[in-house]
Amino acid sequence: MVSTRAEQEPGERVVAVVVAYNRADLLERTLGGLAGQTRPLDAVVVVDNASTDDSAERSARQPVVTEVVRLPRNTGGAGGFAAGIARALERHHATLVWVMDDDTVPAADALAALLHARANYPGTPVLLASRADWHDGREHPMNTPRERPFVSPVLRRRAAGVGARHIRSASFVSVLVDARIVRERGLPVASYFLWNDDFEYTARLLRRRVGLYVPASRVFHLTRVFGASDADPGPRFFNEVRNKVWVFTRSSALGPLDRVLYAGATVLRWCRTIRRAQDRSAMVRLLWKGLSAGLTPPVTTVEVFRDTPVAQDVAAVERGARRA
Repeated sequence: MVSTRAEQEPGERVVAVVVAYNRADLLERTLGGLAGQTRPLDAVVVVDNASTDDSAERSARQPVVTEVVRLPRNTGGAGGFAAGIARALERHHATLVWVMDDDTVPAADALAALLHARANYPGTPVLLASRADWHDGREHPMNTPRERPFVSPVLRRRAAGVGARHIRSASFVSVLVDARIVRERGLPVASYFLWNDDFEYTARLLRRRVGLYVPASRVFHLTRVFGASDADPGPRFFNEVRNKVWVFTRSSALGPLDRVLYAGATVLRWCRTIRRAQDRSAMVRLLWKGLSAGLTPPVTTVEVFRDTPVAQDVAAVERGARRA
């Protein structure tokens, strides 16, 4: 691979954001992976979501970590990434933000591969996603990005030329995001807490922009179970339903055709989840509860963080955003 340093734009700053909650051992492996990148990071921000273990303390002892942001309460993955991205932009002057969970361990050249594809693609990708593998090297079905439908042959060839594919959305397990699109489209919606927050956010960023899936960039997503997220989710099915209703009715992430395509896929997904559940009646109750909750608009991300250490950072990014 061509040296990524030679491909960097002048003044480019890559800041990693890791959201942590009660997985200190895995978090240390994540931070070790970040420390070993062939293209060193310019800063690493760990957002501790009010962990009850020693995640924050152990993060602070890692030389690769620039800052640990300790939130007073658990804001979920959605809130953690909103806080971390805002801090990366406002306090660490990121031009690119690399986000990942605390159970994700990047290969040494994971960042270099993303930057290589970004530098050599004949255009300006605003988001690039890594391939996420499980412990045994199989690609993790939970994190497979959704390919963009109806991509022209010309654009397919452009992406293939850098070993990539065009995508419509991705997970937060490992994505590199251009700070300029964040300032235009805003932060993740913290009220989602978990589930569909990454789908809504990445689809919002990519509605009219280029996103690439770069299989040469590899990370390990060390979940306990190998499987897609539509396996029996238990009480979290409420979040899936409520948040998907918000995506379809209150987000600018999807155009008319997208809504039709994803709405049909969502209904099939819900049916599959209920059919596979051990307690189907409980899933049906959560479905109706989620549909009802989805009728109430989410609390704004600015309001969620009003009394936290990142309040000013979040407000600054959201104030300047244009939700197109």
